[in-house]
Amino acid sequence: MGDRSKPSVLIAGSANADFVVRAGRIPAAGETVLGGDLAIFPGGKGANQAVAAARAGGVATRMVAAMGDDDPARLIAASLADAGVALDIRRSARSTGAALITVSDAGENAITVAPGANSDLGPDDLPDLDGIAWLVMQLETPLDTVSAFARAARDRGVKVLLNAAPARALPAGLLAVVDLLVVNEDELGMLAGTQGSLAEQLARTGVGITVVTLGGRGACARVGQDYVLQPAFAVTPVDTTAAGDTFCGVLAAGLAEGLDLPAALARAAAAGALATTKAGAQSSIPSRAEMDAFIADARQHGLDGLAAYCGLAAAAI
Repeated sequence: MGDRSKPSVLIAGSANADFVVRAGRIPAAGETVLGGDLAIFPGGKGANQAVAAARAGGVATRMVAAMGDDDPARLIAASLADAGVALDIRRSARSTGAALITVSDAGENAITVAPGANSDLGPDDLPDLDGIAWLVMQLETPLDTVSAFARAARDRGVKVLLNAAPARALPAGLLAVVDLLVVNEDELGMLAGTQGSLAEQLARTGVGITVVTLGGRGACARVGQDYVLQPAFAVTPVDTTAAGDTFCGVLAAGLAEGLDLPAALARAAAAGALATTKAGAQSSIPSRAEMDAFIADARQHGLDGLAAYCGLAAAAI
């Protein structure tokens, strides 16, 4: 399955239909806010990351996901096929997963996920890992499945990227077989505690490489005892729904293609920034040509401010 002449990335994870409503602001608890028209997009953290990896180019991209036999599944499968993702579907009697998303005029979002068929992706559903360079996973499928897949990949010499989202506590046994952990600031706090600077929190994850994404500030990675800072690219956000997923998928593709971590981080940060400038999840993910053009003409926010926010001295990076 896929182009065997290229390194391959396998995404194992969630596939959802995103039901999106734009509103002036995200409602508070107990509040009703009138919004605009309902739009339905293919989404899910796993499927979004698969589309991002495929559009980044340079790698063959595969995905395994559990879906129902329904219209949302067909919508997602068509989007993945259009992006060039080879899809391995595990059929479920449940409906395909769904996400209810409110997007504010400021581009922020609030998301509630109904896992549906995603809950039926089981530990025995991992496909053949022949030719796979990186296995990419998230936490919208059962934790025992994520752990079983990660152990199997480690046993086969396949690198494991875990995007620990949505935030939850994770067993040490899972983190021990993860090569690269990607989290946002809240997820990092959940895993490592909120004491100390971000640099100190990164040092407590127990994973060889940990990347924390910081929205409009950029990203910071701890690699062994060293740190890599990636300032954000300046954009005017419209919808941040798939920005983190885009970052993860493009990062995995870059590493599988042979980029070093700083170069892969820069490409991932640019792609994530671009994804915020369009509405929808997979519909917002840029192509490789768009990424290249954007990087060539982009402005990044200052390194000094990012270093100070993470508790690091820029001169030491």
